[in-house]
Amino acid sequence: MISISLILLVSLFFPGIILRTKSLTSGRLGPGLMQPVKDVVRLFRKGAVYSDTTSFIFRIAPTIYFSSVLMACLVIPMGQYRGLVSFDGDFVFFAYILALGKFFSIIAAMDTGSSFEGMGASREALYSMFAEPAFFILLGSFSLLTGFTSFYDIFNSLHLGSSITYTLGILAAFVLIMIAMIENSRMPVDDPKTHLELTMVHEVMILDNSGFDLGLIIYSGYLKFAMYGALIAGFFIGSLSPGWSVTAFLLIQLVFAATVGLIESFMARFRMNHNPQFILALSSVSFLIFLGVLLVLEKFV
Repeated sequence: MISISLILLVSLFFPGIILRTKSLTSGRLGPGLMQPVKDVVRLFRKGAVYSDTTSFIFRIAPTIYFSSVLMACLVIPMGQYRGLVSFDGDFVFFAYILALGKFFSIIAAMDTGSSFEGMGASREALYSMFAEPAFFILLGSFSLLTGFTSFYDIFNSLHLGSSITYTLGILAAFVLIMIAMIENSRMPVDDPKTHLELTMVHEVMILDNSGFDLGLIIYSGYLKFAMYGALIAGFFIGSLSPGWSVTAFLLIQLVFAATVGLIESFMARFRMNHNPQFILALSSVSFLIFLGVLLVLEKFV
């Protein structure tokens, strides 16, 4: 219970820290720390408008999308505390429950009958497909290293006691940061503030969403950032005492949010045809982690 509580708490401040970081790097005062959450609350108070061309799929998709992200958060442990849902192979469940929500968001965009939203949906599906191997190679490598297949057992059995294993942890954090940027359609893969339909990915998918539904979609993005931050924290917290675990968890989330803000401040958006190459390159980094695991286990002949 403590894990999901901390993730929900962090999700309220995460987008504000990103905005404050971007504001400071550009020499501006910027909005308040809670402004993104206030915007979501304002959307929750509004009613949704539905096009006559949409079906019930468009109406239920935002709820399923949010529910899938929330369900994925329940799998993630925090230090010595298991997630509310924990079992062998739960990282596979984690990936595909998120895929279920992504599937409904994609078909909801296509349900509008808009060629622009269909274009964004195809891009989102392509990027998620390219990011999937990197995630599974990464978790599969640490599963091989520890001998376990659940997040809780992997994180608590992972002893970063040598330079090689610390390097593996840093590489894993890098891969998860990039996957989080891809899954949330942020720079350098996508620009959530753009209004040019030909270069939009996620934003063009939700053009027809409004009110409460739009608020759910936006908050789901905040929740996904905190969720991936919890995964990154899991690699370094291990079996620390509860007090130190919470402190380390919050500190890592703070560093993660600041890192996202710095990436978006100093990196330009990639050209559209370079995005697949960049995402596929993450699988190469995950493969380096796999080779490092084989080196630690002395599997090389």
